[in-house]
Amino acid sequence: MSAQGIGHTLLLGLRQFYREIHATEVRVLFLAVLIAVATSTSIGYFGARLSASMQQQASEFLGADLILNGNAPASVEQLKTGQALGLSHARVVEFSSVIATDEHLQLSSIKAVDSAYPLRGELRSAAAPYQPEQAGGAPKPGELWAEARLLAALSLQVGDSVDVGYLKLRLTRVLTHEPDRPDDLYSLMPRVLIHLDDLPATGIIQPGSQVRYRELWKGSSTALASYREYLEPSLTASQRLESIRDGGNNRISRALERAEHYLGLASLIAILLSGIAVALAAARFANRRLDACALLRCLGLSSRKALQLYAIQLGTLGMLASLAGAVLGWGIQQGLFFILSDILAIELQAADIWPALLGMATGLVMLIGFALPPLAALGRVPPLHVLRRDVLPIPSSRWMVQGAALLALTVIMWQLSLDGRLTSILMGGAALIALLLGSLLKFGLNALRKPLEHAPLHWRLGFGQLLRHPLTAIGQILAFGLILLTMALVALLRLELVDTWRSQLPENAANHFAINILPDEQQAFQQHLTRLTGQPQPLYPVVRGRLISINGKPAKDQAVKDSQGERAVRRDLNLTWAATLPPDNRLLAGHWWGETASAATTVPGVSVDAKLAESLGIQLGDHLTFDFGDAQREAQVSSLRAVNWDNLQPNFYMIFEPGALDGITRTFLASFHLAAGQDRALVQLNRAFPSVTLIPVDDLLARLQGILAQVSLAVECVLLLVLAAGLTVLFAGLLATLDERIRQTAVLRALGARRSLLQKTRVAEFALLGAASGLMAALGCELVSALLYTRVFDIPWQPHPWLLGLPILGALLISAAGLLGTQKALKTSPLILLREG
Repeated sequence: MSAQGIGHTLLLGLRQFYREIHATEVRVLFLAVLIAVATSTSIGYFGARLSASMQQQASEFLGADLILNGNAPASVEQLKTGQALGLSHARVVEFSSVIATDEHLQLSSIKAVDSAYPLRGELRSAAAPYQPEQAGGAPKPGELWAEARLLAALSLQVGDSVDVGYLKLRLTRVLTHEPDRPDDLYSLMPRVLIHLDDLPATGIIQPGSQVRYRELWKGSSTALASYREYLEPSLTASQRLESIRDGGNNRISRALERAEHYLGLASLIAILLSGIAVALAAARFANRRLDACALLRCLGLSSRKALQLYAIQLGTLGMLASLAGAVLGWGIQQGLFFILSDILAIELQAADIWPALLGMATGLVMLIGFALPPLAALGRVPPLHVLRRDVLPIPSSRWMVQGAALLALTVIMWQLSLDGRLTSILMGGAALIALLLGSLLKFGLNALRKPLEHAPLHWRLGFGQLLRHPLTAIGQILAFGLILLTMALVALLRLELVDTWRSQLPENAANHFAINILPDEQQAFQQHLTRLTGQPQPLYPVVRGRLISINGKPAKDQAVKDSQGERAVRRDLNLTWAATLPPDNRLLAGHWWGETASAATTVPGVSVDAKLAESLGIQLGDHLTFDFGDAQREAQVSSLRAVNWDNLQPNFYMIFEPGALDGITRTFLASFHLAAGQDRALVQLNRAFPSVTLIPVDDLLARLQGILAQVSLAVECVLLLVLAAGLTVLFAGLLATLDERIRQTAVLRALGARRSLLQKTRVAEFALLGAASGLMAALGCELVSALLYTRVFDIPWQPHPWLLGLPILGALLISAAGLLGTQKALKTSPLILLREG
C-alpha cells in the first residue's frame, strides 16, 4: 500500500473516531481501558514506592542493605569490588569479653564499629540511665557506650573508666538502641559499643578467638544485585550473606513477602476485571459497526482496509485511554500518599516512569488481546449484510479467541512479574469453578422450563430471555460471578491477612526475656516474677548442644547448602524438653510422648521443627546424636512440628522427651510482659538475681508493629482500588449487554406492555443473574482462598459462612445496575428505539 493510501485510511479512521466519540460503546470501551491502565498504574506506583520504603525501613533491622558475615575478615578483593560498584561500606567486629572495673567483672558482648556505622537507621543513647534518649552519634576513639544493665551490674556511672582488655576507656553514653541488634532472644550478655580504631589496643582479638566480622553495604538495588552475584560464588565456608529477605529478620521478611503476594494478586485481579470489560465492550463495538462496515464494503472498501480502518479507531482509543489512565493512576497514588503522609511517617522513594509505562502497555496489550477477535469479524462482514441483517460474518475460530485472550494475559503477567503460584491458583480455581458451575447452570436452566409454564407473566418473560439463549446467559453469569468472586476474594484476604499479621503481635506480647536462670534460683525467680507481673510465668529448661550426626552420618554433610539446617549444625542449639506440646506448635507427623504405644527401643524421643527437618533430610524414626561438651546423647525422631516463630515466645528446634537430658547442665528461661515505666523494677529484679540476664525487646516490638501497620495500610488502600475497579467494570459489563434488552423492551412496549410489567420482568431476570453469579462467587471464593491460604500465604484456612450472603448481594447489585441501565427503554418512544436498532 502506498503512503498516500495509508494516509487516507488513517485520516478516514480518525474522522470516524471523532464523529463517534460520543457513542455509548466507545465510551464504555474507553472507560474499560482507562480503568485497566489507571488501576495497574496506581497499584504499580503505590506498591513499588511503599514496598521500597518499607524495605528501606525494614533494612534498619540490619543497619544496612546487605551484610557479608563471617568469622574472618572479608578479603581485600571482596571489599574493593563492593567499593568499585559505588556501595557505601561500614565494618563491625563483634566478640565477647570481660568488662572490668576495680571491683567487678562482667562478661559482655562487645561491638567495635567504624565511623560510617550504621548505614541504615540510627544509634540512640542517653546521658544517664533512664534519661530521655537522643538519636545519632557514635562512640569516638577512647569512648565506650554501654547498656544500662551493665551499669547496674558493675555499679558504674557515666564518666567512669572501664577496662576492655589492655585498654582503658571512658564510659560516655548509655546505649539504648542499635538498629541492627539481631533478633536473638538468647544473647547472653549486656551490649557494649566501642570504636573500631580502639580494637587493636585492647589485645583481645588473638588467633583462635571467637569473633564475628560483619561487612555492611548500602546502595542501589542494581549495584547490590551485582555485588551479590559476584560474592555468592566466592563465599568461603564460614561466610554468608544477610539481607532483610534471607535471614535478617524472619518476621519482617514474612510480612513483606505476604504484602507483595497480596499486591501482586490485587494487580492480577484488577487486570482480569478490566479484561472482562474490554472483551465485552469490544464485542459491542464490533456489533454496532457491522452495518457501517457492510456499507463501506458495498462502496468498494476491501476487507483488509476495513480491518485497518477500525484498527486505527481502536488504536487511537487505546492510546488516549492509556495516556489518561496513566495520568489518573499517577494522580491516585499521589493523592493516597498525600492523605496518608501523617500515618505512614516514612520517607517515600521517588517515583519513576516505569509503572506508568507498564500500565499503558497493560492497557494496549489487553485491548489487542481481547478486541482482536471481534475486530477480525468486522473485516469479514459481507456486503450483503446491508440488505439482510441475518447475514453475518463467519465467527472467529474458538482457538483464535481463546489464544488471543491467553496470549494477552501471559504478556501482562510477564510484564508484572507476578508470582507463578498466585497466577496459577487464581486462574485454575476460577476455571474449575466456571467449568463445574457452568455445567450445573445449564442443567438448572433446562430444569426451569417446566415450572415456568404456570408462573406469573413477568417471571416467564424474565426467565424466558435466559432460556432462549442459555449459553449467553451462562456466559453472563460466569462473567458477573468472576467479578463478584474477585471482589470478595480481595476483601476476604484483606480481613484475614491483616488479622493474622496483627494477631502475631498481641498488645500484651512478651516484651522481656530472662535467661541464664540457675536451677537453684528457679523457684525464687519464678515467685519474684509472679509478684512483678501479677500472674504466674512458666520457666523453660534450656540445654546447649550441637547436632553432630544423623543416622550415624555427619549432620553437616546432609544439610542443604545455605539453608536453615546448614546454619543450625554449625552452632550450638538451645534444646529443651516438655511433657506436653507447647502452645503455637502443631504436630504434622508422628506422635507426642504417651499418645501411642512407644516402640520397642530404649532410645528417648525427640520432636523436630518440620522446616529444619526438611533442610537436613530428617525423617520420622531417624536417630540423631547430640554433643553437649562433656557428654553425647542419642534420640529418635518421634514427631515433626510446625512452629510459629512469629509469636515472640520461647520456641525450640528440638524438644526432647522428659528425662532424655537428665544429668546435662541446664538453665531456665522465661518471657513476660511488663508495662512501660517499670524500669526500676527491672533493675531491682536484676540486682536480686545478678546471674540472670534480662533482655528487653520493646524496641523490636515497636518496629515490628510499625512495619505491620504499614503493610496493613497498603492492603487496605489496594482493596479500595480493586473494589472501585470491580464496581465500575460490573456496570460496564451490564452496559455491554443492554442493546438487545432495550430492543426487546421496545417491542414489548409497542405490543402494549405496561411499565410495571417491564420493571418486574427486568427485576426477575437480573435477580436470577445476580443470585446465580453470587452463588458461583461464594463457592469459587472458598476454593481459591483455601488454595491461596495453604499454598501461598501459609495461614490456616476455615470456612467463611458470611460468603453465603453473596447471592443476595449479587441479586441486589446486578438488579440495581440493570434497572438503571434500562431506564432509557422505559422513557423513550418505542418507535425511536426500534429505528435506532
